[in-house]
Amino acid sequence: MADMTIKRIDEMESIWDGRFVRARASLGARSFGMNIWNLPPNWDQNWEHDHVTPPVSDGEEEIYTVLRGKATLRVAGQEHALEPGVFVRVGASEKRKVGTGGESAQVLCIGGTPGRIYEPLPIVELGGPESL
Repeated sequence: MADMTIKRIDEMESIWDGRFVRARASLGARSFGMNIWNLPPNWDQNWEHDHVTPPVSDGEEEIYTVLRGKATLRVAGQEHALEPGVFVRVGASEKRKVGTGGESAQVLCIGGTPGRIYEPLPIVELGGPESL
């Protein structure tokens, strides 16, 4: 049998009433981070964060794209439109947060730490806690 896993997003483990999908862990990947945000209309992520300041000081850079809908990525005080086909890489030290306008969005976030082995936070692991 081939070394592979196939799952639909709705078959993956999620938390926060389905808003955060533990995609990487659900697929059994170990070399990079990957999660999906299912965001309702007019949603504003209240947690602006970077990946160098505790509680998340893992040095991870992230790539964001939208699978469906539209979202806004706020980085360094500037807003950037996210829609299908647009990809944005954000360095570890940049503060970022995601929000939506009048429509919902499904946002894919992929991350890894340059030059280091990926070490997932407990919140992104299957059966993990729902907070940092």
